[in-house]
Amino acid sequence: MAVAQMSFFSAEAMQPGVVDLGGLLCGQGQVVHFAHAAARLSVVLDEPWRQQALVLAFGERGVQPELATSEEGRPLVRTAFRNDLIPLADSWTKGAVKAVPRGLALDGATLRVWTTAFGRWVDTGYLLGLDEHAPDTHEPLLLACTRIGLPVSLLGIRGGGPGLRLSGRRRIGRLVELVGDPPTTEAGEHWPTRAFSRSGDFLSRA
Repeated sequence: MAVAQMSFFSAEAMQPGVVDLGGLLCGQGQVVHFAHAAARLSVVLDEPWRQQALVLAFGERGVQPELATSEEGRPLVRTAFRNDLIPLADSWTKGAVKAVPRGLALDGATLRVWTTAFGRWVDTGYLLGLDEHAPDTHEPLLLACTRIGLPVSLLGIRGGGPGLRLSGRRRIGRLVELVGDPPTTEAGEHWPTRAFSRSGDFLSRA
């Protein structure tokens, strides 16, 4: 089956780097500058397991995260202000507004971070969550996914989004090929690998 073969662009085939944390900015993550000398990443999450999984992702990239709780009582992960985050912040902002880098080339490592923070099942497939407060990022991210062989459709708020939806064996299998195995045991039921049996047969949400 295709998902058993490691892609050159898969998360397992790539050396983790700070640039991969741009996966947080594909969703509701935020980045801010400090006097153009440093930048900070932060993300509010829906479930505690995502916070713990992101601790691992940050650690693989030599970044020490700070764990907190948002004003709404949700798990929060953020970095200190760091100068090695400036290139990421510069590429993902236009003025004071979050913007997708022109010609963004997604890869498995970035998608893995995106999936860890915002990936989830919906009734009609698997959803990569988007930032409802940055609607101008939605179409460029759809195009970026399409360029790497992930034909997604945009799902609006009324349908359970905003997010980019993958449906069907081949499309979800392509995502599995790129993002690899779940980062933690708790992530398993939320991860796209849940769609496949041990034999590789597509099971929808079995």
